[in-house]
Amino acid sequence: MYVIVDIQGQQFKVEKDQKLYVHHMDGEAGAQVEFDKVLLIENEGNVTVGTPLVKGAKVVAEIINPLVKGEKVLIFHKRRRKGYRKLNGHRQQFSQIEIKDIQV
Repeated sequence: MYVIVDIQGQQFKVEKDQKLYVHHMDGEAGAQVEFDKVLLIENEGNVTVGTPLVKGAKVVAEIINPLVKGEKVLIFHKRRRKGYRKLNGHRQQFSQIEIKDIQV
């Protein structure tokens, strides 16, 4: 069984006991969060597609690590023949969550 759920503007295909990284969420480690924007449910070959959401379905997850930094992203600007070069970078902040339950 898997579902497609919208978490903070991104769509994820999730299954029970799966761990994934999402955009940074406020909360402490061990906190329970619920996502009710379920777009699709697949259960043993039966597919239910929401219009746009599946009514009554939600995904319960637990925050494992509230702040995880991603890979460094480098942004390089250059104007040719002008001697202009600028290098900036940042590390995106994520949260690691684990899917505990899928309620249909």
